[in-house]
Amino acid sequence: MDRSVLLEYIERIGGLLRAEQRADAGAFGLQPVHIDALRYLERCNRYSNTPAALAAYLGSTKGTVSQTLKLLEQAGYLSKTGDPSDGRVVHLALSAKGRKILQKLAIPARWSHTLERVEEGRCEEATRTLRTLLQHAQLSNGYRTFGACHSCRHLIGAEGSGYRCGLTGEALSPADTARICYEHEPAPAA
Repeated sequence: MDRSVLLEYIERIGGLLRAEQRADAGAFGLQPVHIDALRYLERCNRYSNTPAALAAYLGSTKGTVSQTLKLLEQAGYLSKTGDPSDGRVVHLALSAKGRKILQKLAIPARWSHTLERVEEGRCEEATRTLRTLLQHAQLSNGYRTFGACHSCRHLIGAEGSGYRCGLTGEALSPADTARICYEHEPAPAA
C-alpha cells in the first residue's frame, strides 16, 4: 500500500474540516484557533489550564497564545486567576459564555451529517486507527501526548480504591482521570 495516500486523505479531510470550522467560528467573530483553545480548556485538567500548556497543545508560540487569550478574555469566553502557591502561574477557566459557544460549535453541521452516514463499527475503527497514528506521530517526534490521566503511566490506584497522580501525589476523582493533561506520559503496553 502507498502510505502517502493515507496522509493525503488526512490532509484533505483536515482542510475541509478547517474550512467549515473557519466559517462557523467566523459567525461569532472568531478564528478556528480560538475555538481550539476553548475546546482544550474544556477538556484539560487542573495541571494543564495554563497559557504555557495551551501553547504546547496548539503547537503555537507564547505570543500568539497570549493574543488569543486576550481576545477570548475580553469577549467573556474565559477568565484568568493567579495560582495561590505560585504567583507566576496563571490558570485559565471557561466562562458560561465559553461553554455555550462550544455547545453551538460542537460538530460542524455538515460534518454531523457526514459522520451519521458512516457505520458505527467503521467510525470506531477509524477512531482507533487515527488515535494510533496520532500517538506514533507524537512519540516519534518528541511531542507531548496530552492524553487523559486514565491512560498515563503516572496514574496510581483503581476505581473503588481512589486514584492518585504519581507525579504530583494529589488525589484524582474518576472525572479527573478522563481529562487531558500536559504531563501525560503513555502507560507501557500491557
